[in-house]
Amino acid sequence: MKLKVWNSDRDNCHLAFLEMKQVSMIDEALSSLGEYGEVRLIVEKGKLRFLVTQKSFDALKWEPGNIITA
Repeated sequence: MKLKVWNSDRDNCHLAFLEMKQVSMIDEALSSLGEYGEVRLIVEKGKLRFLVTQKSFDALKWEPGNIITA
């Protein structure tokens, strides 16, 4: 799998595997997780095909109704 390559000035990013739209999608998914969770990237035939999110809840901090509204 290829990784992103940065310019020396770090202002412009050249990506070898992802498109900027996909980077934005990953960032949005990470932002949606809240305090706990994970994002999995599924690659199929050498291309990013799926993004899977899993939100987790701390059982020690749980309050009634928190899961429904999350």
